[in-house]
Amino acid sequence: MPAPSLNSWPARHWADVSTRDFAAAQASGLAARTVAVLPVAAVEQHGPHLPLSVDATLLQGVVAAALPQLPADLPVLFLPPQAIGLSTEHLSYPGTLTLSPATLIALWSELGACVARAGVKKLLLLNGHGGNVAAMDIVARELRQRHGLLTYSASWFSLPLPDAVAGQFSAQEHRFGIHAGEIETSMMLHLAPATVHMEEARDWRSTSQDRAAAHAILGNGRSAKMGWAIEDYHPAGAVGNAAAATAAKGQAVVQAAGQALAHLLSELHALPLSTLGTPAQPR
Repeated sequence: MPAPSLNSWPARHWADVSTRDFAAAQASGLAARTVAVLPVAAVEQHGPHLPLSVDATLLQGVVAAALPQLPADLPVLFLPPQAIGLSTEHLSYPGTLTLSPATLIALWSELGACVARAGVKKLLLLNGHGGNVAAMDIVARELRQRHGLLTYSASWFSLPLPDAVAGQFSAQEHRFGIHAGEIETSMMLHLAPATVHMEEARDWRSTSQDRAAAHAILGNGRSAKMGWAIEDYHPAGAVGNAAAATAAKGQAVVQAAGQALAHLLSELHALPLSTLGTPAQPR
C-alpha cells in the first residue's frame, strides 16, 4: 500500500520521524520544501573554569531557543547533533576530543548525501565551534557539487545580535574573547550553571591584542590569519574576561541567537532552488 500524503512533519527532529513519513513527504513534495539542519560542535578544553562540553551545550541551547520561534508550518528538521568536531588547536590540553580533517569532512559529507537521498533539497550546517569553519566551507561546496544540495553554513556566534544584547559586552571582548571568555561563560552560567567554576574565572588577555596594537596588517583581524593553537593566545587555554560573566547576559545571548536562527531558517526556506545556477552551454 502506498504511503499517504504528508503535508507537515510530525516532529522537528529527523530521528523522531519514521521512514513511512519520509516516503509520504517525498510523494507530497514536503521533503523537497524542507530545510535540514546539521548541528556540529566540539568537545574540547575550555580553560580551568568550564567543562569540555561548552560548544555542544551552547549550540543545543541556541537550537532550543529557536524551536518555539519557528512558525508551525515551516518545514525544518534537525539532524542528530555531531558533538565532536575539529579541535586540533586544543590537543595540548587533556580531555580534548577531535577528529582529523579528512575524517570530519567525510563524516559530514556522507550525512549530507543521506539528506539528499531522502529527497531534501536544502541543508544548513549549524556550527558551535570556530575550528569547524574551514571544514564546513569544504563540505558545503562538495554537497552542492556532488548532490545539488543548496547548502549554507552558519555559526551561532556569527548570527546578528540586537544592539541591546551585543552592547552588554565590550568591543574588545567581542573581538578577542573568543574562547571561554565572558560571552561563553555567561551562556554556560545560564544553560548549565552547575558545571561552571567561577572561582577559577579570570580576565585572560589574548596575545592577539598585542599583535593588533603592533601590526597594522598582521594584527587587523582580516588580512592575515595565523595557524594557531590556543596556548599561542594564552597558556590557560582561555581568552577573554570570564570573571565578568553573568547568567543574565548569557540568557540574553541565547534568546537573541535563537531568534536570529529562526529568522535565518525562514529565509533559507524562502530561498528558491533556482539559486543554484546552471552553466551556460557553449555555442
